[in-house]
Amino acid sequence: MTHHLVNPETLSPPTGFSHVVVPAAGRTIYLAGQAAQLPDGSIGGAGLVEQFALAAANVATALRAAGAEPHHLVSLLIFVTDLEDYRVRLAEIGPAYRAVFGRHYPAISLFEVSRLFDPAALVELVATAVVPAPAASD
Repeated sequence: MTHHLVNPETLSPPTGFSHVVVPAAGRTIYLAGQAAQLPDGSIGGAGLVEQFALAAANVATALRAAGAEPHHLVSLLIFVTDLEDYRVRLAEIGPAYRAVFGRHYPAISLFEVSRLFDPAALVELVATAVVPAPAASD
């Protein structure tokens, strides 16, 4: 079973996200916010694109530790400290996203915040995934 992505024709066409995700029955996994933290706890990446790539990789690592994969994502919240910088770099962020998540676009929301917990962090990703239950065999 897979998640059902719904994009009603009466809403604006989504680009890089889905309007609605109807998850398959299964096990839900909630991830804490993932920034561009390196194993030593410091923030890596010189700019937004590099930090996004590291944060996305951290999401994938956390998912796999829980027995999930990036295509199990049903929701992704993106928190950035500079929305205009995000918009300007969207063409670079797209490939960084796809390198980790492929062309799976769950329900995604983007928020600008004044700061994140680590003052060096420019982006933080909060994810929810559902690992579909195995199909019942007859």
